[in-house]
Amino acid sequence: MFRYAVRTSNIIRFNTVIPSFKNLNLKANFATSSLLNHGHLHAPKKGEELYITFVLKDGSQKKYTVSEGDSVLDIAQGNNLDMEGACGGSCACSTCHVIVDPEFYDKLEEPTDDEDDMLDLAYGLTETSRLGCCINMNKDINNIRVALPQMTRNVKSSDFE
Repeated sequence: MFRYAVRTSNIIRFNTVIPSFKNLNLKANFATSSLLNHGHLHAPKKGEELYITFVLKDGSQKKYTVSEGDSVLDIAQGNNLDMEGACGGSCACSTCHVIVDPEFYDKLEEPTDDEDDMLDLAYGLTETSRLGCCINMNKDINNIRVALPQMTRNVKSSDFE
């Protein structure tokens, strides 16, 4: 039972009892997911694995097994690489800027006008620059190599270490 104040005309009466919510049959729908399955990455099916190699800022390379349809941004974030994606992958910033290996650049779909506009804001723009949120893995770009630029427009102190 809950107690509250009731105002009737100019007199306020306290401790008026209202019924509890017990009989209202309110149900909340909650969903949970395990930490390992959280996010947008999908486990590749056996025999349908695709591969991507990231060239990190220090020059080291990391190769990952991914599924068709996964974006480069989701792959980088899912593997704790230093790619921000401040807009959440909606092509509204340039913090997921990557430099695509020239061998694979022509195999990608043409960038949209929105992507081109955002790329104009990217730090260290090159001829083969693209946004990671706009590159989705497929069989045509299996074994693609992308490099993370030395800095992004959202500059962090770790960029200067």
